[in-house]
Amino acid sequence: MRIANDILIPELARLIAEGKEVRFTPSGVSMRPFIEGDRDSVILTALNTPPRRGDILLAQVSTLCGNTTYVLHRLIRIENEIYVLQGDGNLAGEERCALGDIIGRVTRIENPDGRRKMLTRGRLWFLLKPARKYLLKIYRHTMI
Repeated sequence: MRIANDILIPELARLIAEGKEVRFTPSGVSMRPFIEGDRDSVILTALNTPPRRGDILLAQVSTLCGNTTYVLHRLIRIENEIYVLQGDGNLAGEERCALGDIIGRVTRIENPDGRRKMLTRGRLWFLLKPARKYLLKIYRHTMI
């Protein structure tokens, strides 16, 4: 059963603010190859320490047309207290938010069979940015 983000995310935010660890299965392909939407689960916790480059964050962001939406993307840099996020599977496009817009940090990613995926692999993804276009194309054609 799929629950709309405007219902699900505020409830996740409430639980995280209470200090609970929450698990959910995100949708979409923007975090490929590290998170497969509608398949992998992520475990989120509160920000007990400031976010660091490479962290995967759930945040509320504004769209170009002024609406707000939620993204589960990686922190790629911090500019004057603005947190810049981008999906691992996105070759362009970034989202910006303030610290107060960050709902939680991914502490684990799990396959459907419960096996954990290593979070550190995604941090290495930064080094491969010039080659991502080709790596993602290979991934999409061989793994899916």
